[in-house]
Amino acid sequence: MQLEEKIWFWLLLVIPVIIVLFVILQLWKRHAQNKFANQRIIKRLSPNKSRFKPVLKIIVLSLAFACLAIALVNPKIGTKLETVKREGVDIVFAVDVSKSMLAEDIAPNRLEKSKQLVTQIVNNLASDRIGIIAYAGKAFPQLPITTDYASAKMFLQSMNTDMLSSQGTAIDEAIQLARTYYNDEEQTNRVLFIISDGEDHNDIAINLAEEAANEGIKIFTIGVGTANGGPIPIKRNGIVLNYKKDNTGETVITKLNEETLIEIANEANGQYIYGANTNEVVETIRDILNKMDKKEFEAKEFAEFKDQFQWFLGLALFFLFIDIFLLERKTAWLNKLNLFNENL
Repeated sequence: MQLEEKIWFWLLLVIPVIIVLFVILQLWKRHAQNKFANQRIIKRLSPNKSRFKPVLKIIVLSLAFACLAIALVNPKIGTKLETVKREGVDIVFAVDVSKSMLAEDIAPNRLEKSKQLVTQIVNNLASDRIGIIAYAGKAFPQLPITTDYASAKMFLQSMNTDMLSSQGTAIDEAIQLARTYYNDEEQTNRVLFIISDGEDHNDIAINLAEEAANEGIKIFTIGVGTANGGPIPIKRNGIVLNYKKDNTGETVITKLNEETLIEIANEANGQYIYGANTNEVVETIRDILNKMDKKEFEAKEFAEFKDQFQWFLGLALFFLFIDIFLLERKTAWLNKLNLFNENL
């Protein structure tokens, strides 16, 4: 699916404005009525006025605006798949999702910064295949090797520190899992990007990095965090309640461990990159990938797309039509059913 004019999603902001204005209007009406008479007298003066219909009208109007916004965005559905030849490199991103990645020594925090870095790297790729791994105390496959960048970014944004219960930074397991991602034996250039703060590692990762290098996998490590480090916040609903403490009750300060990340990269014929500046990281990685030999492979892509705006435009007109003829007085048969206890 493609979205042609995403800017029209801003039109959805009209809906909360309509709801707020509706609430203000209802409060003003009630206040004005109370000045005139109490509610029991008002019910006798206007027995056919429905309390539910105004709410129904505002719901219908909101649905109309929502459908209109989607129609203007013009979603398109792929109708014809074609096999195309592309040249690229197989790239796997291993993203650290341990609790230490919540530290805010780099804005907005280490994990969000990591996700921003990977997203920008993917945005600058042309025809490479990519895969994603999440790891903490264990490694977990997020997305196998694919050319679907949109899906990759969607999976990436859903990653968080609660997705893996075991804590730590098992870079060794991430490397081991990444080795299973490269299913094309003819692919000469295989790349693994490890994005981490390098804390709580074990020495097995160094040996596995060397083994990966022997299989033609180059490992590039990206360090996220600072040497001074920072505490690990414990939040609820975005509000900091406390900071993680050790067994003695002292606040834990997590620091970027560049030495480990540098050593892993060197063992696997790669390079360590400090991840503070997103543009510099993207430029460095672009240069690295441009120097690599590309492998030709086949991929299926949608070559033709069909507009779907007409369905949503039709729904918008339908809801507007209903709203016009939806009166605020009670419907006779609905009044007999008394579904909303309006006769009480």
